[in-house]
Parts: sequence; structure tokens; C-alpha cells
Amino acid sequence: MNNYKHTVEEKFIRYAKIDTEADPESDTFPSSMKQKDLGRVLVQELLDMGISDAEMDEWGYVFGTIPSNCNKDVPTICYCAHMDTAPDCSGKDVKPIVHRNYQGQDIILPDDNTQIIKATDHPYLTEKIGDDIITASGLTLLGADDKAGVAIIMDFANYMMNNPDAVHGNIRLLFTPDEEIGRGVDHLDMKKLNADFGYTLDSGMLGMLDEETFSADGASIVFNGVSAHPGYAKNKLVHAIKVAASMVDSLPKNEWSPETTHELEGFVHPTGISGGLEEAKVDFIIRDHDTNMLPNHIERLEKHAKDAVSNFPGSSYKMTVSEQYRNMKDILKEVPFVVDYASQAMKNIGIEPRKASVRGGTDGSRLSFMGLPCPNLFTGEMAFHSKHEYCSVQDMQKSVNTLVELSAIWSQHENK
Repeated sequence: MNNYKHTVEEKFIRYAKIDTEADPESDTFPSSMKQKDLGRVLVQELLDMGISDAEMDEWGYVFGTIPSNCNKDVPTICYCAHMDTAPDCSGKDVKPIVHRNYQGQDIILPDDNTQIIKATDHPYLTEKIGDDIITASGLTLLGADDKAGVAIIMDFANYMMNNPDAVHGNIRLLFTPDEEIGRGVDHLDMKKLNADFGYTLDSGMLGMLDEETFSADGASIVFNGVSAHPGYAKNKLVHAIKVAASMVDSLPKNEWSPETTHELEGFVHPTGISGGLEEAKVDFIIRDHDTNMLPNHIERLEKHAKDAVSNFPGSSYKMTVSEQYRNMKDILKEVPFVVDYASQAMKNIGIEPRKASVRGGTDGSRLSFMGLPCPNLFTGEMAFHSKHEYCSVQDMQKSVNTLVELSAIWSQHENK
């Protein structure tokens, strides 16, 4: 690929300008129809490359196939990225800025000069001296999560379609909506996808190879009180909000929370409280890398609810728990070559793999349990979901190169 002129920077900048912010309050799928705006752009570009089956289905999933050019029966590999951006920070009117030949300085964002990407706060920047760094302008997120992944796959497709000597099996391309709000594969037709193994392009630093995620549940606790006229409420009123607040306040302050845990430690995290006098609801997310620990967290959480109710005679509660996703390592450990091939591809082109456990989830977490073992590869996206988000052009280019090498490695894996 030494003489290949990458298109990933140009593609990324164009995609970043398209507003694809997901809407967690919406009941539609995708949650915001503007996500399909990017989908339509991708389909047309794939068709223009010669990928004749490129299409977007009714749900907003974009599919395409790069047909095999090897003479062996090898697995079909899927490369996947999500089109939506997080609702945590505005994705409207994004203005990407390329800072050429970065030299370690703080980056002041021009549309709001109080927004400063400080090298001391972002130590990865010290590894990027000489790279071209892309940021937003200070008013929005950048959307590198995950339009960097989208652009990488599209540049990879461009290379493969123009370089028939690059050997590979069947490759399926997949772009999903609504990953950021946990619905990314809700309506994905796995038979239509028709792939054996996959990789999401949604990790950060150069060489990142995520092979483990959280296992995740969601919980809601509804507290019921007793209503009474406030002027005549003595010995009658039981305030549901106060019961809920008491329960939340009883949670540990120095452990068991996102702000007090790291690495492989699990937590319980209240994400919202709503209600009134008679009924109040507290929503939680429950996370641990060890799936077997989730019941322990749930039991401990319910103990706090029981204790809160015991302090407010006449009150009651109901707790419901729902599964969200599971640690993809539980699947990947059964097919270790999927991670090994990615690691070898990086090494083959001079990149040191950084195997990691993600304190979160990816589409690959759910895809792995839907029959598509799916670790997560680097894109160069950093400080995501914020106005300080940035990515390295050179990291994106090296991710493209990694996919080319990885595809070649898979072309040697004959089906049994």
C-alpha cells in the first residue's frame, strides 16, 4: 500500500458534517431519520466504487459486499461501524478543523476559545507529534465516534475495489444506526448479513484491540408512597420521592460507582429519577466484566431498596431488571484466532497491538452473542462524546492498512 493515496481524511470530514445525532427519547428506528442521510451517501459511494449490491434497508442499515477473489473456501468477514453520534453533545453543524503537523501544543478551538484541548489532559497527544489532528470548532462534538470507523471502512473498500491483486475472501460491509443509545443491532437481519466473523471499527488509540467489554443489565426501582392533602398529611403522607432519594443517598460514596472504579471493577450507577408523591422511579445501569457478578450487584442494590422502604412505613417498591448486553470475551475465547489474526495483522505492518478491556460496550458485544464473534479495532478517535473530541489522520490511515492486511490473513483460513 506504499503508493496508495488514502481517501480517509476527505471522507471523514464530509461525513462529520452530516448531523446523525441519535435521540434516546424517540420510539422510532432509527431514532432520528437524519441518520439515513449519511446512509444514503454511503450507499451511493459504494455503488460508485463498483460494489453493486450496496443498499440501505428500511431500518437504516447499510450493507455491501466486496466479492472474494481467492480460490479457497474461506470465511466471510464483516467490518462494521456505526453512523450515529452520541446525544451527550450536539452533532449539528459540525465544523472539522485539521491541525497539520501537530507539535504538542494545547489546541484552542476557535468558535469558543474557552474550549481548549490541553496536552496535559490528553496524554495520547504526546504520541501524536507530527500527526495531522482533526478537531471540531468548539461548539459541537466531532463525531469521530464513529465516523472515523465509517471513513476507515469506506477507504478500505475503495482500496480493495481498485487493487484486485489484494487477496481476500468475501467481505461484508455494515454500517449501523443508534449504537450510541444501545439499539444498534435491534433490527439487524443476521441472515441477510451472512457473515462468519466480524470486527467493529470503534476503538481509540493506535493498536487498540478490544477483546472484552462489560456485561450489562439495566434496573428500574419503582417506589410507591401514600398520597394525602399536604395540609392534613400528618401521620398519613408517605412521600415516594423521599423514599427514592433516601435509597439513592444510601449508596456507597467511595466505591461501587463509575467515579470510584476502574479497570475490571464493576459498578451500579443511577442514571435517572422521576415521579411524584405517590410514585417515584429510579433507573440504574449495572456493569461488570464478570457476568457472574451481575446477580450479586442486583441483590446488593435491592437490599438498599428494602432498607429505604423499611424507614418509611406504608411505602413499597417493585424492582425490574433487564439484560442489555454481555461480555464478548465469553464468545471470543471460543474462537481465539479472531483476535489473534487482528493482532498479527497489526504486527505485520509495524503496529504494536494494545489488547484491552472496554469499560463499556460496542455493537460487537451484542453481535458476538448473535452469532458473529466481533472484537473491536482502533480508529484514532479520542475524547469522544465531547467538544474536545479529536482523531489522528495517520491513525485512521493505519487502520485502513490493518484491514487490508487482516483480510489477506483471513484469505488463508480455509473452512473445515
